[in-house]
Amino acid sequence: MIQIKEFIDSDISYAEKKANEFLASITEEQFIDVCYGTMVKMNPNQMASQRSTILVIYRTINDGG
Repeated sequence: MIQIKEFIDSDISYAEKKANEFLASITEEQFIDVCYGTMVKMNPNQMASQRSTILVIYRTINDGG
């Protein structure tokens, strides 16, 4: 079965660390793709806030590889 795991944070180093930890826990055969996106949003006080998202697409172990 194909699954996704999403890592979201306003601090890219945290999301990157968590995504790398997850990637280290799966095999190369399970790995399909990684997608990355970032967004800057203005809050009511006109302060910019950044959100980064890393999406890992992978196969579960019982999917036959």
